[in-house]
Amino acid sequence: MRNRFQFALSAILILAIALPVLIHAQQGKSAKEVAKGAPASSGDRGTTRGSGPVTSEDIENDLSEALTVIQDNYIDGNKLDYNSVFKSSITGMLRTLDPHSNYFDRAEFDEFRTDQRSEYFGIGATIGDLKTADTVNTYIRATFENSPAYRAGLRYGDRITAINGQSMVGKPYGQVREFLRGPRGTVAKVTVEHLDGRTETVEITRDAVPQPSIPEAYMIRPGVGYVAMTGGFNTTTADEFRSALDKLHEQGMQMLILDLRGNGGGLLNQAVRVANTFLKRGQLIVTQKGRVRGSSETYLADNEAPDNSPLVVLVNRGTASASEIVSGALQDHDRALIVGENTFGKGLVQIPFPVDYGSALMLTIAKYYTPSGRLIQRDYSNSSFYDYYTNGGSYRTENQTPQQPTGPESRTDTGRTVYGGGGITPDETVKPRVITSAQQRTIDPIFAFALELARGRVAGFEQYKLQRGIDYRADLKPTEFAITDALFKAFKDFVATKTDYKISPAQLDKERAFIERQLRYEMATAAYGTTTAFQVFNYDDPQITKAIDLLPRARELAQMAQRVRVPSE
Repeated sequence: MRNRFQFALSAILILAIALPVLIHAQQGKSAKEVAKGAPASSGDRGTTRGSGPVTSEDIENDLSEALTVIQDNYIDGNKLDYNSVFKSSITGMLRTLDPHSNYFDRAEFDEFRTDQRSEYFGIGATIGDLKTADTVNTYIRATFENSPAYRAGLRYGDRITAINGQSMVGKPYGQVREFLRGPRGTVAKVTVEHLDGRTETVEITRDAVPQPSIPEAYMIRPGVGYVAMTGGFNTTTADEFRSALDKLHEQGMQMLILDLRGNGGGLLNQAVRVANTFLKRGQLIVTQKGRVRGSSETYLADNEAPDNSPLVVLVNRGTASASEIVSGALQDHDRALIVGENTFGKGLVQIPFPVDYGSALMLTIAKYYTPSGRLIQRDYSNSSFYDYYTNGGSYRTENQTPQQPTGPESRTDTGRTVYGGGGITPDETVKPRVITSAQQRTIDPIFAFALELARGRVAGFEQYKLQRGIDYRADLKPTEFAITDALFKAFKDFVATKTDYKISPAQLDKERAFIERQLRYEMATAAYGTTTAFQVFNYDDPQITKAIDLLPRARELAQMAQRVRVPSE
């Protein structure tokens, strides 16, 4: 195994060094010119390598020869995209190490660094598309406060028809988004059709747009705070969290729900700081063990006055890496009750090794262990890369059974049994609310009807006409934007006039609860923006509801943990 690991590492280094050389080949040189002593063709190799060890020179020669054969004989050999060829080669090689070591080309590495910065460069708007039978159009759903799009006057329901003179009609929102993003200081000329039918072209100078770790923090019930830490662990996460807690405590928070669902992780030091908020000085947060200098480290809490609020942490299949460090530390110290689904199970630590031309190798350099000694990494030795991410991870289907922990048994501070080898198993398993295919079919009709409401074109409901921009400071009230019987009937009448949707009145009645929730979300989005509007989904979310019910149990658990003496004390 050690020889195989060294072999793979040497191959990585060779490819990393060879990449800029081979790019020159794309600019006009043949592969033979850049192959250092490689045979001219496969026919020139009259001897085998024998039983001796494979050397780095052997690998380099094989690589050069393979490129030569492809370039000379492949039907489109003179049109090779060398970036794609070598990206796939390096990526395939890294897959033999583990599922998380990866190769980023320049564009991907730039995006990775953007994610770590807690911001991206663009216009600062949420967009979404609306599909009809013959085309697709992209609309502004909301703008962010003080963003370039906000300052340019864009608002809910503006249809994007062109960007910099190029038509956007027929393009899905994912493609439109790429036209809107760009370097800071550059200009995007965005042509929109407003709700009142006016067409306008506005010049928007791209700028930094915040990409917070915590999009929402509010009092979900009297005395109960809710923090959605769903945006990853980036450079501002711990500071955002501290600010959110201060605000909630000022509003009378006595108990807390921390939502880590869908949080795929990020910076380890930020995870340590978040966990440190709730742990006593000297308590272990995480242990990192690696083979290279500086990769082994023990992280201890240093908080003299930890927050003692009863705490429930929500997790799901998309909770991974740094999120699992937080949830694992709080579970092992019995400081929080974990609710939801099994987490992803990523216990490997990667760091980027930049190479030439702006690309980078994202290489696993260590494993991390929770305070009780658990390695929560799922087994990947007998599964393909695809199976690893689909069968056990965040993309597995609802019909698939999650992998159960396969690692050894450990104990929390109060003696509860926990296991490694399969993510963090929640203390209370609660299935999520899922969108069925029948419900999915109603989303476009709901958005189309919401646009009609915002235009003031639904008879009897002219009061819903959008009169002003987003009120970012408003709080969504539980009774706000209630869907009455009359409004639901108006929606059914609207759908009946649109033969493209092919949804019967009986089907709409069956999905009424979903339709009301989704329509409420659209109306709240138009008034308050997407961040506040997500509160609509939280009111009856089964996992959040269960978390609130379990807060007294979380208090009892934390009180028991308080009596456990920290070993270093």
